[in-house]
Amino acid sequence: MTYALRIANLALLILFPVAWFAPLLRAGLLPLFGLSEISVISGLQALWETDVALALLVTLFALFAPYLKTLGLALIQFGLASPRLLPALHLLGKLAMADVFLIALYIVVVKGVGLARVETAWGLYLFTGCILASLTLSLVETHRNR
Repeated sequence: MTYALRIANLALLILFPVAWFAPLLRAGLLPLFGLSEISVISGLQALWETDVALALLVTLFALFAPYLKTLGLALIQFGLASPRLLPALHLLGKLAMADVFLIALYIVVVKGVGLARVETAWGLYLFTGCILASLTLSLVETHRNR
């Protein structure tokens, strides 16, 4: 069991960067124009040009929070950090989940306006799955350390 949890957590260290570059959604203006793919990284690049404060917040939620949480959990699993870090790591996981909520909210708002066409892409499911897997792993690790 411990070995499987470690492998699953280490896999997230590879899957998170893949999810950041994977297409989250395809968006196009009106049905006449083609769709362009948007990823976490391409979205961040656009944000840095328009709103630095929001770009910093999204960078924290989408990149640093989930990756630091995964690294911290790996340190605990391999005995290199204290299990007392688990509550802080769980909070980082919740912050990362906030990013998935924001993406979903943007999709709903854009679809509601009706001026753009938005389709979810496989990267959104991968990113969401990584976040949920990370939360699950930290809950299991918390349960194991009690």
